[in-house]
Amino acid sequence: MSNSSTSILQDAQELAPEITALRHALHRAPEVGLQLPGTQERVLEWLEPLGYEISLGKDLTSVTAVLRGGAAADLPVGERPAVLLRGDMDGLPLQEKSGVEYASQTGDTMHGCGHDLHTSMLAGAATLLAERRESLAGDVVLMFQPGEEGYDGASYMVREGVLEASGKKVDAAFGLHVMSAMEETGVFTAKSGPIMSASDGLFVTVHGAGGHGSAPFAAKDPVTAAAEMVTALQTMVTRQFNIFDPVVISVGVLRAGTVRNIIPDTAYFEATIRSFSNEAHEKLQSSVPQLLQSIARAHGLEVTVNYQTEYPTTINNESETLFARNVVEELFDATGYKAMRDPLAGSEDFSRVLNEVPGSFLFLSALTPGADLATAEYNHSPYARFDDSVLSSGTALYTHLAVSRLQALRASAAN
Repeated sequence: MSNSSTSILQDAQELAPEITALRHALHRAPEVGLQLPGTQERVLEWLEPLGYEISLGKDLTSVTAVLRGGAAADLPVGERPAVLLRGDMDGLPLQEKSGVEYASQTGDTMHGCGHDLHTSMLAGAATLLAERRESLAGDVVLMFQPGEEGYDGASYMVREGVLEASGKKVDAAFGLHVMSAMEETGVFTAKSGPIMSASDGLFVTVHGAGGHGSAPFAAKDPVTAAAEMVTALQTMVTRQFNIFDPVVISVGVLRAGTVRNIIPDTAYFEATIRSFSNEAHEKLQSSVPQLLQSIARAHGLEVTVNYQTEYPTTINNESETLFARNVVEELFDATGYKAMRDPLAGSEDFSRVLNEVPGSFLFLSALTPGADLATAEYNHSPYARFDDSVLSSGTALYTHLAVSRLQALRASAAN
């Protein structure tokens, strides 16, 4: 372990009580969506004495903070190396049942995905980086983001210029996500290439003509056509898409009719669609509507297909992921990192950032003491718990990623 990494880890551990206090305060008052005024206020209070250049979101309560590294003072703005670190801030519309002493006091919202830890760890890193300002070989951009949970907050921040906040597009970007049950406590994990799926929504209305159940020939039955569509989607997945580039379609809503002996005018269903490559994601957008429209025509019916693209595939850059792995192992030795075999089928709007700049998204297991890894409640459960002991680890990683990546970028430019 280098002197720099030892110092960062020690400083993160010393700051842990303050980071933990911030995390507990955020956990008691979770906010949902793009507007998180209370959370934004706490972040600004933390950043105020640290000397960051602060800008706030226009369409959401984001905070972008830029720290100018002293060791790059010889370079003009726009030519200095720049690294982005992201922490999302929003909670979920869940009634918390975790039983922790600092549980949500709102009654109907919860930090059930660990974003309170992300915000607190990034705030901790803001402090450690500010203490190292004069030795930083470039600029650091901190991305405190609302609206990850289904609101696509990252796309708002990208449009509002977070990637260019330092005066140029950042050279690399890193994100971190805690998991309540994934690996043993404190283990980081990632992989290059696709690490999380793309996510799309499918909303379908089949239009027929109602009638009596005893005389379906005198009606146009939308129910049987909708049922055929549901099963045909599964067949399409196995016949039109490469089995080594998987696609998942799950119908979660299916509605039609009011009583058993009446054929309704319409049938309706909704599905979530997941894919793991940009190629499959693009193909789905044409293949799914085409299939459903063909089935409707075959039955003499009309169909309204609303295919909504949501988040693209989260794709980790190979070299940046290897760099992040090396940083983890420098901080925590080889036992601190475990390579992921498969991507997760969940989705992330940090994909918006990684579509624009090279970077990597890592996971950190926050399994609570005494919990069984096989049965612990997962993220998004009202019973989910996250161990405070990982706060210093995440803070140290954020910090060392920025410090060491800027050093590498400056050295590369010099050569």
